[in-house]
Amino acid sequence: MPKSSALQLSRRGVLAGSAATVAATAVPDAGAQAAAAAKPATSEVSFKVNGRTRKMRLDTRTTLLDALRDHLQLTGTKKGCDHGQCGACTVLVNGERINSCLSLAVMHEGDAVTTIEGLGTPDDLHPLQAAFVKHDGYQCGYCTPGQICSAVGVLDEIGKGIPSHVTDNLEAAPQTSNLEVRERMSGNICRCGAYSNIAEAIAEFAGAKGSRA
Repeated sequence: MPKSSALQLSRRGVLAGSAATVAATAVPDAGAQAAAAAKPATSEVSFKVNGRTRKMRLDTRTTLLDALRDHLQLTGTKKGCDHGQCGACTVLVNGERINSCLSLAVMHEGDAVTTIEGLGTPDDLHPLQAAFVKHDGYQCGYCTPGQICSAVGVLDEIGKGIPSHVTDNLEAAPQTSNLEVRERMSGNICRCGAYSNIAEAIAEFAGAKGSRA
């Protein structure tokens, strides 16, 4: 019996000691993992914004929208739904319109980004901005930067003969029907309902652009 009892105590001691050892080694690992998780991964990114090269170190999860607004203070680009459904955050990347809330900043290394600030200023309006003012193409104005950037992209698409998802063959001309413009602009939501005025502003700019061609 003494030997058996001694053996049992020895086994218990081994098990207890093993558990203590595991706990002692696991806690530092858990702490290291937590520390690593708390420190987000970052990356250097460089792209041109409105003609100026900008270099930043960003959390790799940072969207292009947040990089523009929070890191470059270009707040003309608006955060609306943050899910790519309203178009308020539309900017031009290498001449093509995108929802900047759906795109990570690190994906745009070397790209050329144009925001509403790069199209025109209060003292030197882009012709489309001037057309929006003339036709009251806004009410609250929150969606307006995205509407204008998107419209610039739309007219470029039409001018290059790039088909929309509803039209297979478009003539490579800067002028197009009001219906086609509305269809292409359907991803830009105006909660105030100024769609007719927006379409009129775009039509005037498209006509002026066509007459200069």
